[in-house]
Amino acid sequence: MSDGDFGFALPPFKADEALLKLKRDLRELGLTEREGRFERRGITLARANVQDDAIQAARVRRPSRSSPEWMEHTLRSSADLRDFVTDLKKQLAQWSDRDE
Repeated sequence: MSDGDFGFALPPFKADEALLKLKRDLRELGLTEREGRFERRGITLARANVQDDAIQAARVRRPSRSSPEWMEHTLRSSADLRDFVTDLKKQLAQWSDRDE
């Protein structure tokens, strides 16, 4: 036991359960789920799926109907998941109707 861990272990990351939480969080942000992709007003803004005990998630750099540029993220912990949702929430607030 090291001095910094105080005998506590982080709970194991369960990607399937975390994906369900991520989906709930994205719906709470006003996005609609369609086959692993999350949209607002018909424009895909994020995507997520489980792969190799992690969540492979991505968000667009900016909204685009034709060819979005994706920013990929691998979520391996609850903290990663929280950071992804927080980042997307900030981006949703910054994107205006003009961008869509």
